Amino acid sequence: MTILPVIPISPDQPDAVTTRRRPSMPPRHLADLDLAARKSAVTDLGEPAFRAKQLSTHYFGRLVRDAAAMTDLPAGTRDKLTSELLPTLLTPIREQACDDGATRKTLWRLHDGALVESVLMGYPDRVTACVSSQAGCGMACPFCATGQQGLTRNLSVAEIVDQVVYLAGVAASGAVTGSPPRLSRVVFMGMGEPLANYPRVIETVRRLTTPAPEGLGLSQRHITVSTVGLVPAMRRLIAEQLSVTLALSLHAPDDDLRDELVPVNQRWKVAEVLDAAFDYAAQTGRRVSIEYALIRDVNDQPWRADLLGRLLHGKLAHVNLIPLNPTPGSKWDASPKPVEREFVRRLREAGVSTTVRDTRGREIDGACGQLAAGELTQVGAGVAADAEVAQ
Repeated sequence: MTILPVIPISPDQPDAVTTRRRPSMPPRHLADLDLAARKSAVTDLGEPAFRAKQLSTHYFGRLVRDAAAMTDLPAGTRDKLTSELLPTLLTPIREQACDDGATRKTLWRLHDGALVESVLMGYPDRVTACVSSQAGCGMACPFCATGQQGLTRNLSVAEIVDQVVYLAGVAASGAVTGSPPRLSRVVFMGMGEPLANYPRVIETVRRLTTPAPEGLGLSQRHITVSTVGLVPAMRRLIAEQLSVTLALSLHAPDDDLRDELVPVNQRWKVAEVLDAAFDYAAQTGRRVSIEYALIRDVNDQPWRADLLGRLLHGKLAHVNLIPLNPTPGSKWDASPKPVEREFVRRLREAGVSTTVRDTRGREIDGACGQLAAGELTQVGAGVAADAEVAQ
């Protein structure tokens, strides 16, 4: 494991975790606006409309987030435009790398003190960014570090996009060893339930897939949006006529267990959730990814593999088995490898395409929410120690 430098917080700024303000949305940013709205914003500032394309080219085309590097803009104009349209949204407070630099995780502090995470994963043929759509999560899945933090707030379009642009810049710098220098995939599998922040996530997808300089120019087919099964939002997604991949975090094939592991199942049961997923696959022609975290002695029994196989047989679906990355102090643990192999065997025997997710980032608190939870724990411990000394 490599621990990258911790970005120091200015001593004249109080620690945003210990003095957390009321959650609030960030200031307007270029990435919140389409190109027409950017031109309008620029002209409102007394500048010619073409400056909007210049700013967009820097941000989306060249992955430049630093105003000082935009040297084709006159200094006075640059300062005015960037202060109004490129405010700082994300401040990195911890960055870590492992897998010989192929996996890099960043913990961000937002303008109101909220914490979010994003991960960059390099492979020989691609580079993938895993981004957060919410600060915290309100779905309360008991085996998830983020779910145990609760929901702080939704992220803005620009706060999500800015994670991607930053990570695309890291990839372009060649820092991800053994991988192409271009970000090619984005997965909404970081902190939060993407479909609970539906309008902003959909707008983010459009921003990421619109050609530069208006957007980042990624393929819709290389974007994955995950959900725990918010059925009305899943059906809204069908109507969007996008070609993104839908990933359903199922984790159990039976209602009794899924009610416990994924509490939203108490509202929308397995059959209803799968029906919506299959309808999405039928509408888009895109195979649905069924996410299933294997948890020792909880959901890894052979009969559950058989039941899952029956539910998915003949459907346009693929099972992505996830070896659980345990969170500190949790009672949940990963299934043993022989149990995992038997689960895979039974699913494949049922004719269901199945893979086991490549385990990444265990050395750097790779599970969603672990870095943020660790930061809050450390700060909380420090505050308690200071209070004890003060007494």
